Amino acid sequence: MNTQKRGPSNLRTLIAIRTRAFLERQFPERRVFLRSECDTRFIRLRPATQLIAVSGMSLFVAWSIIATAILLMDSIGSGNFREQARRDQRIYENRLNDLSSERDKRAIEARDAQERFSSALDQISVMQSELLASETRRREMETGIGVIQATLRRAMHERDDARSKAETLTAELETTGAPDALSAGDGAGGKAVDILTQALADTAIERDQVTADAQDALIQADEMQHQIRLMQDQNDQIFRQLEDAMTISVEPLDKMFRSAGMNPDSMLKTVRKGYSGQGGPLMPLSLSTRSEEPSPDAARANGLLNQLDRLNLYRIAAEKAPFVLPLKGAFRYTSAYGKRWGRMHNGTDMAGDYGSPIYATADGVVTYAGWMSGYGRLVKIEHAFGVETRYAHQSKIRVKKGQRVSRGDHIGDMGNSGRSTGTHLHYEIRVDGKAINAMTFIKAGRNVF
Repeated sequence: MNTQKRGPSNLRTLIAIRTRAFLERQFPERRVFLRSECDTRFIRLRPATQLIAVSGMSLFVAWSIIATAILLMDSIGSGNFREQARRDQRIYENRLNDLSSERDKRAIEARDAQERFSSALDQISVMQSELLASETRRREMETGIGVIQATLRRAMHERDDARSKAETLTAELETTGAPDALSAGDGAGGKAVDILTQALADTAIERDQVTADAQDALIQADEMQHQIRLMQDQNDQIFRQLEDAMTISVEPLDKMFRSAGMNPDSMLKTVRKGYSGQGGPLMPLSLSTRSEEPSPDAARANGLLNQLDRLNLYRIAAEKAPFVLPLKGAFRYTSAYGKRWGRMHNGTDMAGDYGSPIYATADGVVTYAGWMSGYGRLVKIEHAFGVETRYAHQSKIRVKKGQRVSRGDHIGDMGNSGRSTGTHLHYEIRVDGKAINAMTFIKAGRNVF
């Protein structure tokens, strides 16, 4: 009964005894002898000590294996990440190179379009001069025809008067008995007959001359009418060429402004207010002095002159709006307009060589030239139509506040000032104080400039 009712202490003792017996079987006691010249000692390694040593070594080996596996997996993963990053970088660089090539092609096309535009303007100027000269010749020919017709009418009247006089003289001769007088040989009557005969001969000669002159006048009138028809055909051809040239020249400009979100009619009205002087070759034609409606040719010419005036206003407006790039050398786009890192990026970033020249993209007045937090060295230019451009992170500013600049003027050098991660230009366009995508203006102007 006593053996069956063991206490907790006896149970613990029994477990300890069995544990010690298990350890002694697995890890029998060992002795490590340390022999010196004069003495021999030994270290006794008990089973518990051996268990601790083996457990420690096992833990160290396991930790080494796990750590090596983790490092190996991390190295493999890092290698994959680096390879992916390199692939992404190559793709990005290829895309940038493609964009750069496309930009160069568009620049070449823009230069070609500008040359065509200038050639069209020159051709329009020449055609306008020819049109004005042909109008002058037409008026002169109309005046000549009027003179010829008046001369013809006068000759016809003189011919009719001569005929009347000849008939009257013939009647008088018949009534006075001139034949009897001639047969009697009367001297006075013969003399009168000679006078009358001479008068009749002169009248006949004058009548024949008048008739010949009338025929010549009719022939000249027909020739003048033929010349007028030829000149009208030539004028019509000139008008058609001018109208086609105006259509080719005006439509791209109108499309450019609409693509940039600008109302062409309102914009041209603003430009016209600033350039309101009158006179010169673009004044409407007025060929009548009696307040009559202009002729179809005059109305057509006035329409062309109005188109030329619109084209000229477009040219002035294009100089005052930022439709070109601020850089002329090699560069690449590094950041576009829009959300970036959770914040709004209001401009377009263009990276290039340090010190690359920066140019004004339109005529305007410098409203700020100095340091501004975040922007670094900054230049602001105020243009027409409520447009403002900003050029940030410059290494050197070459203009002053209040200075008036023109498109293509050198205003600064590219740098890395302010909050910037590398050499680049932050180009920004604002309309009525609100930032917009600068590429809207740049893309709109590619087909014209």
